[in-house]
This record gives sequence, C-alpha cells and structure tokens, in this order.
Amino acid sequence: MNGKANYPADQVTILGWGHTRFGKLGDQTLERLIGTAAKEALAHAEVDARDIDEVVVSHFNQGMDPQGFPASLPIQALPDLRYKPATRVENACASGSAALHQGIKSIAAGNAKLVLVVGVEKMTASPGPEIQKALASASYVAEEGGPNASFAGIFAQIAQLYFQRYGDKSDALARIAAKNHAYGALNPLAHLQKDLGYEFCRRVSVENPLVAPPLRRTDCSLISDGAAAIVLAAPDLAADRSREIRIRATAHVNDALPMSGRDMTFLEGAARAWKQALSRAGLTLDDLDFAESHDCFTIAELMQYEAMGLAKPGRGADLLEEGATSKGGRLPVNLSGGLKAKGHPIGATGVSMHVIAARQLAGEPLGAKAEGARLGGIFNMGGAGVANYCSILERVR
Repeated sequence: MNGKANYPADQVTILGWGHTRFGKLGDQTLERLIGTAAKEALAHAEVDARDIDEVVVSHFNQGMDPQGFPASLPIQALPDLRYKPATRVENACASGSAALHQGIKSIAAGNAKLVLVVGVEKMTASPGPEIQKALASASYVAEEGGPNASFAGIFAQIAQLYFQRYGDKSDALARIAAKNHAYGALNPLAHLQKDLGYEFCRRVSVENPLVAPPLRRTDCSLISDGAAAIVLAAPDLAADRSREIRIRATAHVNDALPMSGRDMTFLEGAARAWKQALSRAGLTLDDLDFAESHDCFTIAELMQYEAMGLAKPGRGADLLEEGATSKGGRLPVNLSGGLKAKGHPIGATGVSMHVIAARQLAGEPLGAKAEGARLGGIFNMGGAGVANYCSILERVR
C-alpha cells in the first residue's frame, strides 16, 4: 500500500470470493480449507498475494480442532502473505462478519487498500459431546451451562417461550425447513443437497426425531466443515472492474449474554442491527431483493422475520403461508438453502453469507436466483441473539 488515504466505509467493495464445499470433509484439514478458499478468492479478484495489506481469519474452534492460532495459516498456501499483519477474530457464530468488519474498518481508516478475509471451521472430526460442549460455550455458561447444555436446548427454550406467547408454530418451522432444503438442493456447495418436502419436515419420525422439543432434526442446522474467503478493496481499486459489489452499509449490535435478563420472544439486538443498517444505507426493507438470514434453527429465522420488520411480533408464520419469504415473494430469504441446508461451519458462516449474497448480486447464485437483484441484506447472529451483524450489499455494475 502506497501512502495513506481514508475511504468511506460504505464504499468498500467485495473484489472477489472463494468458497469450499460445506459438509463432512474427512480429507480436508483446517489448513487445507483455509488455503483452498483463500487462493480461490485471490484468483477471482485477480489480485496477487503480495498486494494484500492485511489478513483476517475468523475461527470459533473452542477445542473442536487441535490447531489454535490460525491467523498465519494462509501463508502456508500463499507464501507472499508472509510478514503481512494477520489476526484471528472470534465472536461466536458471527465470527465471519466480525472479521469482515475488521477488514472494512482497516480500509476505511486508510490502513489498507486490500484485505483478505477467510472464515473457516473444522467440526466433524470431533466427537459429538465435544462439539456440543464447544457450541454451548457461546451461551451464558453461569446460568445456561451444565453437562447436558446444548444450543439445540437453548433454542428449544426460546421456541417454547415463543409458542407460549403466540401459539404453537411447529408447522411454520417445518415450512421454513422445507423452503430452505428446496433451495439447498440447487446449491452445489451445500452440505445437504436434498429437497425434503414439507410433510417430512413436519412429521416427527425415526428419520426426523425430536432433538429438543419442540425442535425436530429438520429444525436444526448442520454440523459442517468448510471455508469461505473474500477480498475487500478500497473503492478506487474497483473503478476499472466490469463487476462491482459494494458494501453499502453495515451495523453491529451486541446484546447482553444472559437470556434471563431479556425478552426471548423477540430478538431486540437483531431488530436494532437491521434498523441501523437500513438507515445508514438510506433504504427500507422493501428496497431489498433478497436476504440471507441466520437460520441456525428454524425458530431463529421465524423470529428474524419479525426483528427485521417483515412481520409484527407473533405474525411471522403468516409470511410463510403467503409465500412472502420464498422466491418471487416480498422478500425471499435464504435462497442459498441457508445454514439449514448449506451447513454451519461456525467461523466460516458469516463470510459465506457475504459470498452467497455477492454471487446472487453478480448473477451467479448458489441456490435459487433472485432475478435482476441489485440490493441484498445479510443478517449473521452469534449466540442466542447476542452478537448481531447486518450488512447491505449493492450491485453497482
């Protein structure tokens, strides 16, 4: 980087991207996943590693992989990154968005013009109890922890509270699962590429048991391995490109960690993040052509409809009956299949969601296509509505 210039944060561009397949990838190490995604992103951006000013790696881990301290692992695949500043970022399931925010801020401050952001997680090699313990550490352990604590259990509690206030919405959750699996079947990088259908998702069965009542297996996102990467650029570096996907606005809101101090029937942090991002972008929700939303559990997607203002509290289920969040509806949500079908490798998820949205805007969707899309929203959440990140992406050309 020559000299130092400040750039508006709302003009930072996504210059290129990379994305591995998500799934149970027994032959892929953490290092290999990082390298694959990073090299693909640089090639797509037509940028040489020596020109990168900073590297940010998002990785949750919490003991799921023996390799901690992954910030310098991209150097193994791209030796010209050696001696560049590199940092590992973690903010639970929103780690990927946290890493992107760090890159955006570095460019906005004039400390970098090109930033490589890589999100990664290797989960499936760990035993089930270790994965459960690692994920549960993103809760308020003092009150919500314990030997049997799990995030399925935590979101089951949230669903129970929501049902107590607004009635049993199990059928609405099944509609979300069926919708996202139908789109995931069109996504060649998704963990589960199978259209399961509404009736399968609705019925409790041997193949679809209750995991934590009222949540069935089809209400829970997948434990996955995978990586995604993005090259962020200062606006002048995109001036001569035929494709420009701009980050028009971002917002980050953190709520209190204990659920006991919050009304868990409404995601207030998510609502504030959406409101801030749309305000900074000078837009309303109806200006968006699609959204990628954090469906770690189907109850989360349902409640996010209400948090973003698409429906009033308790009325999110109406949108599903109307088809409002399906392709061709008012605001299609998770045309990629979402975390529900695409998979949820924790550290990779936030970066993946931005890659998915950028590809949709570029006319290269992974999943169903939003025809003529120009504006897309992204909501990435860490913990039980604790870390809330919202981004608005825009296709400039």
